[in-house]
Amino acid sequence: MATIAILGTLDSKGGEHAFLAERIRARGHQTLLIDVGSGDAPSVTPDITREQVIAAAGMDLTELLARRDRGECVVAMSQAAPVLLAKLAAEGKIDGVVSLGGGGGTAIATAAMRALPLGFPKLMVSTLAAGNTAPYLGTKDIVMMPSVADVAGLNRLSRLIFSRAAGAICGMVEAEIDADGSRPLVVASMFGNTTACITEAKRIIEEAGYEVLVFAATGTGGRAMEALIESGLVAGVLDLTTTEWADELVGGTLTAGPERMDAVAKAKIPAVVGPGCLDMVNFGAREAVPEKFAGRNFYVHNLQVTLMRTTPEECAQLGRIIAEKVNRYEAPAVIMIPKKAISVISAEGQPFHDAAADEALFAAIRGNSKVPVEEFNEEINSPVFARACALKLLEMMSAAPRSSHRGVEETI
Repeated sequence: MATIAILGTLDSKGGEHAFLAERIRARGHQTLLIDVGSGDAPSVTPDITREQVIAAAGMDLTELLARRDRGECVVAMSQAAPVLLAKLAAEGKIDGVVSLGGGGGTAIATAAMRALPLGFPKLMVSTLAAGNTAPYLGTKDIVMMPSVADVAGLNRLSRLIFSRAAGAICGMVEAEIDADGSRPLVVASMFGNTTACITEAKRIIEEAGYEVLVFAATGTGGRAMEALIESGLVAGVLDLTTTEWADELVGGTLTAGPERMDAVAKAKIPAVVGPGCLDMVNFGAREAVPEKFAGRNFYVHNLQVTLMRTTPEECAQLGRIIAEKVNRYEAPAVIMIPKKAISVISAEGQPFHDAAADEALFAAIRGNSKVPVEEFNEEINSPVFARACALKLLEMMSAAPRSSHRGVEETI
């Protein structure tokens, strides 16, 4: 029998959350009803009151309520609920969490869910689930389920949706986990244009006894990889696809933010870094590319994705950024450069081949790097280059202590 936290604004949506709790208990699990409302008194009796939620973060609800500012209260609850929920999870008092909400309720509940580890069951039934959910998900595995209609009372539709939500969260906590946490964990960054390289390097590293998690360098993927590195679960990093920095610098759609590549410095673990796909900036459909880039070299990857070649000036800036980021790493690190091509389409004869831009990138890396830089007369997807990168990371990890890295199963 599991205990499932039901987090909600019980002043406005008490009956709906009580119905959800009843459906969960009918499936044999216990519930913990947590009130994060800030309006009228809750319409149902919670197991954890709003005052207890706020107190968990050292705040005073009396003063907040006295100001009668709903936005301020939502922000406060969004800060306090993560503290409480993380504490309950760490103490083993809850096995999953579910919530029903509109805008305010979704903001509070997903903030709390983002404080929980990867693998911990999290389900948000929301009026916002059909829109842009990125701000609510962050880098966590929160399942967003559309409420279809507003969460406003019990009716034939809401009873159906809430009953399915109860079944979903129960299924999540009941699922058996087959996770092998015995092997040290390595993370790698990959794009379509570096798939062959990472696939071959992954094979070599896993044959040596490691487990490799590959993250797509799509902005969200880079942020997720950074979060996992910072968690202390990772033994080594194969960051050969640093393309998200091109989007961050130039203004593309797949930026991972200015903190990309910072986590390794905090985690103090070995890293092999490369300039994979720094030849390209990502945009949506061709007609959606900003007018200021007219006249640039474009490659239509598909109807939804247009790539733009980086210029020599941009490449020089990117090379300096990459080098300066890696210079902060305290554990062994190396930058590996495939001189013939940094993506499939930057090879000689391909649409993004630009020797001057590539050399500007490589020269900036050489000129600013304080860590070793190794250059290969190969394309990035060459098996020779992939093997060299994999063996270099294995060499550095073999010299690093493994005892400080927790098993990945501890996040579940």
